[in-house]
Amino acid sequence: MRLTPLEARRVALAAQGFHAARPALAGHRHLAGTIDRLGLHQIDSVNVLVRAHYLPAFSRLGAYDTTLLDRRAWGPRRDRRLFEYWAHECSLLPLSLHPLLRWRMARADQGQAGYTGMRVFAGERRAEAMALLARLRDEGPLAASDVQTGRAGWWEWSEPKRMLEWLFYAGHVTTATRRRSFERVYDLTERVIPPDILNLPDVPEAEAQAQLVALSARALGIATVAELRDYFRLDASDAAVAIARLVEDGTLLPADVPGWPPAYLHRDAKSPRRVNARALLAPFDPLVWERARTERLFGFRYRIEIYTPAAKRQHGYYVLPFLLGEELVGRVDLKADRAGSRLVVHAVHWEKGAPEGARQGLEGELGVLAGWLGLREVS
Repeated sequence: MRLTPLEARRVALAAQGFHAARPALAGHRHLAGTIDRLGLHQIDSVNVLVRAHYLPAFSRLGAYDTTLLDRRAWGPRRDRRLFEYWAHECSLLPLSLHPLLRWRMARADQGQAGYTGMRVFAGERRAEAMALLARLRDEGPLAASDVQTGRAGWWEWSEPKRMLEWLFYAGHVTTATRRRSFERVYDLTERVIPPDILNLPDVPEAEAQAQLVALSARALGIATVAELRDYFRLDASDAAVAIARLVEDGTLLPADVPGWPPAYLHRDAKSPRRVNARALLAPFDPLVWERARTERLFGFRYRIEIYTPAAKRQHGYYVLPFLLGEELVGRVDLKADRAGSRLVVHAVHWEKGAPEGARQGLEGELGVLAGWLGLREVS
């Protein structure tokens, strides 16, 4: 199948939910539909504007009650619909995906997955990690700060933190809740994940990986091999086998787009005649998180500069691309000044050829964002 670059862009936007008008009042059903469509919400701890996992639903639905997401992720067990795990980085995922990721947990348990610093606990230091697991079993939920001595940051994990993260990666524990500081609190998986999910049979590796690639293809609409495997961070060899299987059964259709590497179209992908979207996108939104894809789809070179020294930043600290119609027309460096109740716009950078009405559209979207965040003004 041959598509023009513009047709491919429209397919991608529709697959991500930007072809549909926002609801007048976003509720449980709309949030559930967005979560199902995307397959995951990437988690990031930066809170200069709002934590990243809240933004994809806002970008597609407009203002919604974030406590709906909180209850799905960290509420009482009867309300849980999501769990945390390493998918595309650490993410919130529908509970239905738990059986599809147990093969990754098993690999981590055997020391075949996870950061190098964790893998030691699958082998020669396993007894220490199991002792910490026993402590969790006896004492109940614990955070790393409850068991570590001295100070440790994100990039300098303490020994207990590394043990807990290995237990998490290997599926022995999961996130019970998050503290106000967003610190993860761990508990035994069987005390958090509902029994009807835990009792689902394990899915063999090859089948699980094929289902994950199919989910990636549905969420992306059209994608290259690299993009299909990146969505759930699959190994190249595993993804290649899964893609071949999905081509054979007709789930993926080979697609030719000028200027693209070989690509695949999901058989259910929509191809609207036009997309009329308006959205600010988190740096970790699946529409833009794969930077080469963003550049290929939109001609928009995007890099996050959080870790770039201030003097070397080109566009700002926390910069959100602005989607208007079917184009990324600008980027906005934003901060929520909660004490002053202001949405602070540090800078706006327009793309060459940004259409008339772009500024008005951005002002409208900033107003919606400020209202959603409970801020009185845009500054």
